[in-house]
Amino acid sequence: MKKKSMLLALVLMMALMLAACGGQEASVPEDVTPPVTESAEPVTLNISAAASLTNAGDEIAALYKEEAPHVTLVMNYAGSGALQKQIEEGAPADLFISAGQKQMNALADAGLIVADSRADLLRNELVLIAGEANTTLTDFEGLTDDSVQFLALGETETVPAGQYAQAALTHLGLWDALQPKIVPGKDVRAVLTYVETGNAEAGMVYKSDTVDSEGIRIVCSAPEGSHEPIVYPMAVIAASPAPEAAAAFAAYLQGPEAAAVLEKYGFTPIE
Repeated sequence: MKKKSMLLALVLMMALMLAACGGQEASVPEDVTPPVTESAEPVTLNISAAASLTNAGDEIAALYKEEAPHVTLVMNYAGSGALQKQIEEGAPADLFISAGQKQMNALADAGLIVADSRADLLRNELVLIAGEANTTLTDFEGLTDDSVQFLALGETETVPAGQYAQAALTHLGLWDALQPKIVPGKDVRAVLTYVETGNAEAGMVYKSDTVDSEGIRIVCSAPEGSHEPIVYPMAVIAASPAPEAAAAFAAYLQGPEAAAVLEKYGFTPIE
């Protein structure tokens, strides 16, 4: 009897093995669900960007939130010289976008950026603006007229737009004559506000700053060759705790979605 039981068990075991070899799929209990893949770890990036990028930067940041929902972008806008100083003093920063090469060069010389991450992002144009009601100012020479009491410029020590403006006015032979009229602004947004509010009859800003601006008009552009090309470089900061995430955002800034936004605000993306 015992032998018959053992034989029966052996036959059943062989039958099960043959069934498995026959390609039958194992059934999955209904109460067992597949494991859920964990989302990317949350990361916060501090972006130090030139003040002229405020409008475009905010729009791009909103788009990137859809692309990478785990990334929180903290946008810090100011004059490029002020941002350079903040980074030199150890302020939190993962990516720096400057409105001039001078500030980026200084950080590079100090070993504060990831050298391989540096890239030129976009170009801009320097323009002379006046209040919308001011129809008498038609060119740079008109700045010497008594009708212009105040000319707003970015601070020439720290603001690239102010440095470009100084170079252009020097090239035109007007810099010395206009010294008593110059009102310095901490960044181009401040210069724009001076003219918009009528606290200065004229100012020199980037063309991108005039997009969607109210109460001003573009008088003319700075002559070609009157200043260095306006190029915005960007680079990952060497002390960034999240360099890979910063590099990913930098790559996004060079992509088609960001380029469309930059063009809308008057910038020229560099391919």
